[in-house]
Amino acid sequence: MKNSTFIAELHTKLGAPSSEALESLRLLKAFLKLAPGQRIEVIEMVERLTAEYLSETDRPLS
Repeated sequence: MKNSTFIAELHTKLGAPSSEALESLRLLKAFLKLAPGQRIEVIEMVERLTAEYLSETDRPLS
């Protein structure tokens, strides 16, 4: 996205993205660059960490 006019129009219409949104996009971009096997490993790790967290707190994430 090097078209500064397009970016300026988006900024005017949508406002500036939050730092959380930018970090989420960076993480998604990095995740998509991984090989399929590596993606599965990341998903399994996140699921394991979530399960550990839930067992420690005994409460749902949402």
